[in-house]
Amino acid sequence: MPWQPGQSGNPAGRPKGSRHKLSEAFIVALHADFVQHGACVIQQVREGHPEQYLKVVASLIPKELHVQDASLEDMSDSELMDIIAVLRSQIAKGAGEATEH
Repeated sequence: MPWQPGQSGNPAGRPKGSRHKLSEAFIVALHADFVQHGACVIQQVREGHPEQYLKVVASLIPKELHVQDASLEDMSDSELMDIIAVLRSQIAKGAGEATEH
C-alpha cells in the first residue's frame, strides 16, 4: 500500500471551486436548453413515452403529503356524525348498485 491511512495520493487535491464551476456551467447550459426546448420536449415525452413522463411527474411529488382540513376541526360532534351517516348511506347504496350489475 503506497499511502498511509488518511494520506491522499494527490496532496494538493482538486483545485478549489472546480467541481462547483462544472456544476454551475452544467446548470446554466441545461437551463438555457430548457428555456429554448423544454415545453416541446415535455410534450414529445408525454406523447411518445408516457411511462417516462409519469416517472418524472412522480419524482416531483413529495414522498409524504400532509393534508390538513381545518373545516373538520371546526365542526361539532353532531355535525360530524351527520356527515358520517350520509357517507355510510352512500357507501351502502353504492354497494347495492354494484351487486345488481
